[in-house]
Amino acid sequence: VYQGRMECYAFNGTQRYLERYIYNREEYALFDSDVGEFRAVTELGRPDAEYWNSQKDLLEEMRAVVDTMCRYNYELDEAVTLQRRVQPRVNIAPSKKGPL
Repeated sequence: VYQGRMECYAFNGTQRYLERYIYNREEYALFDSDVGEFRAVTELGRPDAEYWNSQKDLLEEMRAVVDTMCRYNYELDEAVTLQRRVQPRVNIAPSKKGPL
């Protein structure tokens, strides 16, 4: 089974994009926007990572994903989730009747 996993992380105003490549439940290569290139996780991923890193157009496209997808979607979601501040309401009631 071959899988691709794309992940966006937002922390303290910064965004990070990871694209993981998995074969038979084992991650073999990944692209990390913090590094800016593909990395082999196992020996199986070394030929792919070297080939992908030689493709300058692909690298340029992958480096832009953090802005075109992660940051873009974060800003859309921020308006409806992170900026919403509602004071919580809490009711406290004893679980048993009688003296404590």
